[in-house]
Amino acid sequence: MKAAFVTGIEKVEIKEIDKPAISDTEVLIKTKTVGVCGSDLHLFRGTHPFRHAPAILGHEIAGDVVEIGSKVTNIKVGDRVTVEPQVGCGECEMCKRGLVSLCSGKKVPGTPEWIGAFSEYFNADEKTVYKLADQTSYEMGTLAEPLAVAVHTVNHAETRTGGLVILGAGTIGQLILAVARKRGYSPIIVTDTAAFNREFAVKHGADAALDPVTENIPEKVKEMTGGRGADLAIIAAGADNILDQACECVHKCGEIGIVAMITNKIPFYCYSVVFSELKIYGAMCYESGDFAEAMEMINTDLDLTDYVTQEMDGIEKTQEGLDILSRKKEDVVKVLIKIGE
Repeated sequence: MKAAFVTGIEKVEIKEIDKPAISDTEVLIKTKTVGVCGSDLHLFRGTHPFRHAPAILGHEIAGDVVEIGSKVTNIKVGDRVTVEPQVGCGECEMCKRGLVSLCSGKKVPGTPEWIGAFSEYFNADEKTVYKLADQTSYEMGTLAEPLAVAVHTVNHAETRTGGLVILGAGTIGQLILAVARKRGYSPIIVTDTAAFNREFAVKHGADAALDPVTENIPEKVKEMTGGRGADLAIIAAGADNILDQACECVHKCGEIGIVAMITNKIPFYCYSVVFSELKIYGAMCYESGDFAEAMEMINTDLDLTDYVTQEMDGIEKTQEGLDILSRKKEDVVKVLIKIGE
């Protein structure tokens, strides 16, 4: 089968490899669509803290089951599916607490233990496989994984209502907006330096979309919240001043969530956290409950069709897809690669 390998900094090569063998509890999936994720860019650019080329990237996948292991009971050949792409060790404290995303020994795609999804076939344990509803397209099934990140980020907050600021309107920021609207947060204010991202956010329900380069974000937030500030700020992008900006946007005893993978050190005036008794939390991926909730949304009433801004035919387009997201060559929310017919 064909697979797309990242072989060096911003370099992809298509190679022929064997199809993955499946265990008794696994299924083999013929890949239909794969999403290009922002987290893929860290390895693509050579900046990932512990993963390095060569590697097959990709973990946002939808496809058809073509083979099942002897102990698989709930999935059958022909099922249209997506995958929760993480398997915990099952033995550590985090796994026993149901926090697989924090398992230091978890298995994820794109590593020596598990093939990445930019390949014509993909194996997955039955317990990580979710069926797509008849009306759910492969494209929407592929978006279940990043939507689960957004669900987890919102679920992790103690603040369940009130004003929300989303700092960064890339893929995850836009999906957080979609989840927050369903939860009833108001007002929802989004910030981003890209005009397209701001316009997209307003089109999809943001009460305001602000440019952090030309506007005083904390001042604008306070204007929109009667001088009080937001109840919750979620950081979904990286900038040197973004944590300080988030602290200035929320009211006293407010809450700040960080989902952006900011790998460089940034300055931070921590006294503002003490002075206003703010709470800060991190959101790492998702848990199975979050993924199941995202699947319920995808399979029922959440239409994310126009979040797919680029769809490319063929595994040979993997390089181009990664380039578009990495270099922001085009207006983009989500890039999908169609691998199978």
